[in-house]
Amino acid sequence: QLRAYGVGMERITPRFEEEEVVLRFQDPDGLWLELVAHPQAEVRPGWPEGPVPPEFGIRGLHTVTMLEAVVELTLRFLMEGMGFRLVREEGDRIRLAIGPGGPGAWVDLLVDPRASRGRVAVGTVHHVAWRVRNDAEQGAWRTHLQALGLYVTPAMDRKYFRSIYFREPGGVLLEIATDPPGFTVDEAPERLGTGLMLPAWLEPMRGEIERALPPLTVP
Repeated sequence: QLRAYGVGMERITPRFEEEEVVLRFQDPDGLWLELVAHPQAEVRPGWPEGPVPPEFGIRGLHTVTMLEAVVELTLRFLMEGMGFRLVREEGDRIRLAIGPGGPGAWVDLLVDPRASRGRVAVGTVHHVAWRVRNDAEQGAWRTHLQALGLYVTPAMDRKYFRSIYFREPGGVLLEIATDPPGFTVDEAPERLGTGLMLPAWLEPMRGEIERALPPLTVP
């Protein structure tokens, strides 16, 4: 499928003693992405309506990878400050888990002393978001992070959720977002994904936004 679209890729390689198998490739803007085969992916079914047969489909987010030039402070912050735990190490890769761990609950720290400070630009990830159940949990996290000496933004209303932002010691921008109010505040559940919904402050730019989006076909 990737070859059919002219996407360059690396060789398929094993990771963590062949527990998972990785196909690494770049998107058109140069962002590195990975398709990871992992036994726990079977707990989610593949999407049956897409161009890829469901048994080969993408099942969800496997891991977030954070590139760090100096990893010690970030490792300490994530483990002692945010409750992650160390689960695997292999070469320049350190894997942390939150909660039960597993796909969707892992963070990999990729250590490269030569790595330069990231920039906000095409071909980069802007931030990583963690979810909490409600405003009270988010407020508790903000108080906790401030007590650790971090600058944390006030809660920002995104219409569908509320967000706070902060940077970990290595400079990666992180977000803690609430689950509520959710995407059904302006759309019935059976209509989700069938139209472009915008918060009020972006509605005046609807025409400009629609012109910039690629055409989509809803199954």
